[in-house]
Amino acid sequence: MSDNVIDFQKMPKLKPKTIGIIIVVLLIVIAAFSSFYMVDQKEQAVVLLFGKFNRITEPGLHFKLPFGIEKNFNVPTQRILKEEFGFRTEEAGITTRYSSRDFSEESIMLTGDLNIIDVQWIIQYQIVEPMNWLFKVENQRKTIRDISQSVCNLLVGDRTIFDVIGSERTNIEQKGREMMNEFFKLYELGVRVTTVRLQDIVPPKGAVQDAFEDVNKSIQDLNRLINEGKEAYNNTIPKARGQAKQVIQAAQGYAAQKVNQAKGDIARFLAVYSEYRKNPKITRTRLYYEMIEEIFKETQNTDLIDKNLKNFIPFKALTDDKQGGAQ
Repeated sequence: MSDNVIDFQKMPKLKPKTIGIIIVVLLIVIAAFSSFYMVDQKEQAVVLLFGKFNRITEPGLHFKLPFGIEKNFNVPTQRILKEEFGFRTEEAGITTRYSSRDFSEESIMLTGDLNIIDVQWIIQYQIVEPMNWLFKVENQRKTIRDISQSVCNLLVGDRTIFDVIGSERTNIEQKGREMMNEFFKLYELGVRVTTVRLQDIVPPKGAVQDAFEDVNKSIQDLNRLINEGKEAYNNTIPKARGQAKQVIQAAQGYAAQKVNQAKGDIARFLAVYSEYRKNPKITRTRLYYEMIEEIFKETQNTDLIDKNLKNFIPFKALTDDKQGGAQ
């Protein structure tokens, strides 16, 4: 016989006792490896006894009955899971890389004013009931995606295209999260949506997108002109109001001054008139002198001559050092 052929007849025969020992050792090893299981920090384990739910275990090392009598299914209950619609992320990081494939069949929707729009969004959810997650629904991920698409189509279809892009964006996210959680609870899916976030919202590529961009640009120009007008208004009107108040205050001050001056003149006139009535001649003479002083108080080297004087020639000394002459 060839050297490569094994002669089973020459091999030592195992005794039944040896075979039994080997089987027992193998059973012990299998039992040892199948009697323990590890649950990660972000997981919970659902344990089945003969295929029936038995218990839920927390993170750590746990014991179970061997040989498949008890089976464990680890569920990531402490992780935030994500589903993307209209796009796919191939590599996340500082510079996120997205798939070049077209997923527009997930995100093309019809708005309430019969416009077509491409709405990309994500949902983040957490498994809160691992038993329901494992056994209540056959295809959990597909169910989540179908419900999410239905809810977003419904919410977008109730609003105009400009509402979806602008003011209603936050309301869609909030209402979408509430409606999805209601459906997931109804279907006993065992998950809770934590976040619904709309990403890019644009019209479909082509003539529709070009027309929409033109309209959007016009709206932006309109808003810019309105803002510029408001800025000019805010710069001009307060200044004009300030100047108007300044003029009014100056006029009021001038009026108060004139009124007070007139009241003072009236009071002075009444006082003089009262004195005049008591002694007209003396008062008349005093007023005459006061008037003369008022007239000539700003002049210098002025000589006053009474026209009623007779035979008197007024003269000035020739030795007077001051300049000027008789007036």
